[in-house]
Amino acid sequence: MTSGVAQPEDGEAGKAGPGNEPRPVRFTIDGSLQLVGDAWGDPAHPCVVLLHGGGQTRHAWAGTAVSLAAAGWHAMAIDQRGHGESDWASDGNYDRTRYADDVIEIAQALPSPPVLVGASLGGIASLMAIHRASRPIARALVLVDIATRMEPEGLDRIFTFMQAAPDGFASLEEAADAIAAYNPHRPRPSDLRGLEKNLRRGADGRWRWHWDPRFLEQKIPAEPPQQWSALDDAARSLDLPTLLVRGRMSDILSEEGARVFLEQVPHAKFADISNAGHMVAGDRNDLFTNAVLEFLLELEGAA
Repeated sequence: MTSGVAQPEDGEAGKAGPGNEPRPVRFTIDGSLQLVGDAWGDPAHPCVVLLHGGGQTRHAWAGTAVSLAAAGWHAMAIDQRGHGESDWASDGNYDRTRYADDVIEIAQALPSPPVLVGASLGGIASLMAIHRASRPIARALVLVDIATRMEPEGLDRIFTFMQAAPDGFASLEEAADAIAAYNPHRPRPSDLRGLEKNLRRGADGRWRWHWDPRFLEQKIPAEPPQQWSALDDAARSLDLPTLLVRGRMSDILSEEGARVFLEQVPHAKFADISNAGHMVAGDRNDLFTNAVLEFLLELEGAA
């Protein structure tokens, strides 16, 4: 586990801004690496930490976070290391255990264990963090289209997409075309300004994805037994409320993969979201958010 304690910036203690505007939060990991995030709702309320998938940023959660805050939760979305506005790893190491240890430090910096909501990479990091931590760090866990089995074809498709434009895009329209080709079931947005949150514009004027290119050097293997063993052990050790959310059209988490996880974690609840692929929160944010809110309502009722 990494050393040091994550520290929220002073502004975290403030109240939410007007309307749906978030407050900035910042955690210092390992004494120097800065993780940037947004928070909605009253910090005195129970916390939900939202962790995005590989290649995404905290902005993937904005719609859900606003709804969580409106329902009485303190919602916090974090850019994971090497993504968005958070620092890149100085040594270029983006092993999944690094992400898990970041989650441990974030959770231990909060007043009480949060609910962890993790999509893909964020889900793997959360699952492993709960297993690796020396003391309880989470009140509950929501895994979003990720479990202990992943489909090799789907993983290959993701990495092929992420590696397809190393020199970036000449315009936002060009980036939108690439996304539309990858996600043909999702309507192409007419307003492309939202893409600016997931891209960074270089001095050469070209738009590049908002992650450290070295992240792709730690490609997650789909099948090695040692990968399954580590995730299987983490899943079987879960003794906290758990929700598995799957996109029904996902090419990463199959029905069989979900079944394996639910056998490993018999107390887990399951939501299968229609008309959604691997990017569940983006494809059907309404259904996804409702599933999470229903799970959290039951969690509060059981408290």
